[in-house]
Amino acid sequence: MTQAVRLDPILPFPRRGGEAPAPDLELEGFDGRLCEHLIRTGHLGHANLERALRLRGEQTQAEPLRGLLVKLGLVSERDVAVALADLLALPLVERKDFPQPAPAGKGVSLHFLKEHKVLILADEDDRLSVAMANPQDTFALKSIRLATGKPVTPCVGLASEIEKELEERGEARDPEPGSSELGVGTAYQDDVEQLKELASGAPVVKLVNQIMQRAVEMDASDIHIEPFETHMKVRYRVDGILYEAESPPAESAAAVISRVKIMASLNIAERRLPQDGRLKLRLAGEMIDLRVSTVPTVYGESLVLRLLRRDDAALSFGPLGYSPEMQQQLLRVLDFPHGILLVTGPTGSGKTTTLYAALKHLNTSERKILTVEDPVEYNIEGVNQIQAKPQIGLTFANALRSIVRQDPDVIMIGEMRDTETAKIAVQSALTGHLVLSTLHTNDSAGSITRLLDMGVEGYLLASTVNAVLAQRLVRTLCPACREPYRPLPEQAQQLRLDRFTDGAEPRLCRAVGCEQCGGTGYRGRIAIVELLVMSDPLRRLVLAHAEAGKIAQLAAAEGMRSMFEDGLVKALAGRTTVEEVARVTQEA
Repeated sequence: MTQAVRLDPILPFPRRGGEAPAPDLELEGFDGRLCEHLIRTGHLGHANLERALRLRGEQTQAEPLRGLLVKLGLVSERDVAVALADLLALPLVERKDFPQPAPAGKGVSLHFLKEHKVLILADEDDRLSVAMANPQDTFALKSIRLATGKPVTPCVGLASEIEKELEERGEARDPEPGSSELGVGTAYQDDVEQLKELASGAPVVKLVNQIMQRAVEMDASDIHIEPFETHMKVRYRVDGILYEAESPPAESAAAVISRVKIMASLNIAERRLPQDGRLKLRLAGEMIDLRVSTVPTVYGESLVLRLLRRDDAALSFGPLGYSPEMQQQLLRVLDFPHGILLVTGPTGSGKTTTLYAALKHLNTSERKILTVEDPVEYNIEGVNQIQAKPQIGLTFANALRSIVRQDPDVIMIGEMRDTETAKIAVQSALTGHLVLSTLHTNDSAGSITRLLDMGVEGYLLASTVNAVLAQRLVRTLCPACREPYRPLPEQAQQLRLDRFTDGAEPRLCRAVGCEQCGGTGYRGRIAIVELLVMSDPLRRLVLAHAEAGKIAQLAAAEGMRSMFEDGLVKALAGRTTVEEVARVTQEA
């Protein structure tokens, strides 16, 4: 008879809002001990456990509690594996420790290993070592012992890592083309019903969930799923750099991409035209918005998912890397009752995040704020956000014409893409509105000449533009392994570092790499910025249609710090490296 385990209702951390203590929960056997361990180590709360138990009670065929906790994102797969290893006094084997090349494991079929999530680690004369997602699977242990005639020593492994390792070793691929468990042969790619059925199958659902889960664990900003002739490439963008991960078989591409399209409510039958969509998922206990984009390619559809974390704390200037002085300058510009603030930079430079931080600062009960975006990336309470839909005629320009009749105080335009939008924005600023927008230019001075080239009159720009903010994102050094050093005198002289050190000897830091940063030496990103605030001399240059170089030269003389200089200041503070600054910008 199994012994009931009584879980301690006292949590290792305070409950919110003065909630009453959690009621006692009765769980039997090893699941009870496992949940108790997770609660005591702070990885699982009583409320989440109650939720999982309630959901399991509603299932017709109750699945194992530990699997349900992971599927709901209440605990991570790694947390469960660590708890299993602790309770069973077994070693935890990670993927980096898997032996290469793989042991033969004679006598054990591939199908059996996949079904029971077992990976052979060592095949010696007197014993067999295996990694198992469930080391308590006595049937699997006995079967392997009978098949090989050797005693089996189990270790704890993560199910996803075991499956990925089998896949990469080529053991999990079906030798018959088009018959992969995950895949879909070419004969079925035009059969929508067959494709929908495969996309809803457990193997495909599991693979897609694993891809998304890994992106969250890596703190990735984007997932790239790209089909090619012989394989499907999956890559993650972390801190602005793409890293290639697993490569599932090419036959699985259509089903995997169709699965994501179904989740994003896209048309899986349409594979000739680009499509855009979005979905919301709870991953690792965190609610995440995913923006989905597909484009047709030679071997199928290229799919990109952008992960947007719903963290209001990130929508402020401090986490973006703005210095207190720069924040004060920018807030003074935002306090102007009317005019235009432009944020410029290439794709992926954090322009939209900066605009949202500005909107969050401006979002008070005294102001009415309207935005036109494509797409709406973050939902802000109290801000009226409009999703542009050019296919039905709701363009930026058409939406702006209606917005000005809504009596707004602040207008945010996702991007000035054409002359018509730019001219309406200028007219809105002239009639007493504060306008925020983005523009694709290399620096702040180039934004003025870009608008002049778009056909906006110089006298209108001189009257309406309050400031232009240009920015790039650089990777920040891992605080656990960064290494300070003294730059060579020639390097310090070339970069003129003495202008930022007040006579002190300059010191920089280099990237080293450790386990905490995945060996890259970097963790996270911050912005390097330059803020061009319009003055009367600058307005005269705009009226004279001066070149961008002259505008930048005068702005620097008036005290503007360039992006390159801002990057050098952050490098001297040990936040990034000179190499990172040089990678994204250069000194004018």
